[in-house]
Amino acid sequence: MPRYTAPTKDLSFIIHDVLKATQSGIPGYDELEADFTAAIFEEAGKIASGLLQPLNTIGDREGCTLENGVVRTPTGFKAAFEQVKAGGWPGLDMPEQYGGQNMPALIGTAVGEMFSASNQAFTMYQGLTHGAASAILAHGTDAQKDMYLPNMVSCEWTGTMNLTEPHCGTDLGLMRTKAAPQGDGSYKITGQKIFISSGEHDMAENIIHLVLAKIEGGPEGIKGVSLFIVPKFNVNEDGSLGARNGVAVGSIEEKMGIHGNSTCVMNYDGATGYLLGEQHKGMRAMFTMMNEARLGVGMQGLAQADAAYQNAVDYAKDRLQGRAVTGTENPDGPADPLIVHPDIRRSLMEQKSFTEGARAFLLWGATLIDAAHRSGDNDADGLVSLLTPVIKGFVTDQGYDMTVKAQQVYGGHGYIEEWGMSQYTRDARIAMIYEGANGVQALDLVGRKLAQDGGKHVMAFFDLVKGFCKDNAGQDEAFDRDFIEPLKAASKDMQAASMYFVQNGMKNPNNALAGSNDFMHMFGHVCLGLMWARMGNAAREALVGGASDAAFYETKLATGRYYMARQLPATALHLSRIQSGAETVMALDAANF
Repeated sequence: MPRYTAPTKDLSFIIHDVLKATQSGIPGYDELEADFTAAIFEEAGKIASGLLQPLNTIGDREGCTLENGVVRTPTGFKAAFEQVKAGGWPGLDMPEQYGGQNMPALIGTAVGEMFSASNQAFTMYQGLTHGAASAILAHGTDAQKDMYLPNMVSCEWTGTMNLTEPHCGTDLGLMRTKAAPQGDGSYKITGQKIFISSGEHDMAENIIHLVLAKIEGGPEGIKGVSLFIVPKFNVNEDGSLGARNGVAVGSIEEKMGIHGNSTCVMNYDGATGYLLGEQHKGMRAMFTMMNEARLGVGMQGLAQADAAYQNAVDYAKDRLQGRAVTGTENPDGPADPLIVHPDIRRSLMEQKSFTEGARAFLLWGATLIDAAHRSGDNDADGLVSLLTPVIKGFVTDQGYDMTVKAQQVYGGHGYIEEWGMSQYTRDARIAMIYEGANGVQALDLVGRKLAQDGGKHVMAFFDLVKGFCKDNAGQDEAFDRDFIEPLKAASKDMQAASMYFVQNGMKNPNNALAGSNDFMHMFGHVCLGLMWARMGNAAREALVGGASDAAFYETKLATGRYYMARQLPATALHLSRIQSGAETVMALDAANF
């Protein structure tokens, strides 16, 4: 059976040595002393490896079952959910006013990675609830917050987001779900939603659905969409549960992965709903949840890659196959372990350098969120908005690729369910699709985010990279050669791609959009290059300062050198593709495909 060990030491290194959280000036970060965060990570790691990970295979094999309108979750899920709730983990970074612990998003992100890596399907129940609660927190009335948030923060009640319908996914302006106004200020919601994660289950006494619908008589298209709170059980004024609402699960989707999460078809038949935010401004309110979810899905890509990598390393060290070409490494055995072979090393280094770089990227993104929310930093808010499609798109694309590489290390055993590796690949695959398919993320990045606020935020990113290189060059010749120079070259490739879009995108928008996927991946590589340069610099400084755990920091430098030498040069390939334009992409008539 696969195993999982929480990367507590790596998390502490990034937060304290690289991001220097306590020195950032972000409100609440001064309390994040190393001993304090280590205690949180240690406890979260125990829950991840000891409680959630053993249920991962069970959830995959059993899945969820629908019985008389009630979804039964896999064996052990309900008891584990009670344990997670009792520890206060769902409300870790939610406001104290509603029962949370008011930790920064930085800590919530670190803990979320551990939980998702150990059991993605299980963690989605509380993850969707967190997103729904955030939307109510941002857009709800005081009465709505007081009614719903305490029970959602504790996960006594869970939450969902209902966007997709059978005939429309990304193009939400085509939705048909209707909201009929009632005399008491409520609405009657009627329609069908599909692909609703955690839509129905037996682990909470109520489920609070956030549902997009069109108010009768409103504007056509996306401008007529509003967002509604639709509880499974209506809530009385005193907070007690009332009658069952007009919402029911129609079926459970048969999926490729995340079998332990109930992905439902939800039918609304005159269900009572309450407007969240303004009429016809539903997308504004829903995007609070969607943007949080996209960052969380990026984290899922990282988490599955890391869990798969850990097991691939174990297998590569234990499995005896062939002899090293440079001489026998295991003279007392019939063969050498797989890990002696260069191609296995290449695969493992790709996985290791990605997961550690992506972890730093996600945690840096969390600091931007905290700076925006806790300090009112508009520049940080603009930068994380720019980075959101990169985190979601690039990290999940690469994360899936890494699970495939980990599976490949096992050879034939990687294809056999008994070994558990295929689950990581199957579970990771959905992250490239939901919360906005990755092609949409790339279009959003190039079509909207680059030009946002006159291109201010992408220029700020280039300045950030330039500033790092300027501030840290000239101190160590090897560091300049191995980290600074590759980062400069990759950043120049990205700037050249941006200039191509400016010069050619207006004349023919297809020239920009045909290169959007390449640009998203280029941007992702530059972000990981920046993270590795920052981690490499922190490791170098620790070694110069006589760090006691020299092997840890030397390993960081070696892993970083690999990424800068073998992965970051992909920006040149992406630039070449972008500059080739749209002609070859759009050359065929539809009939000739």
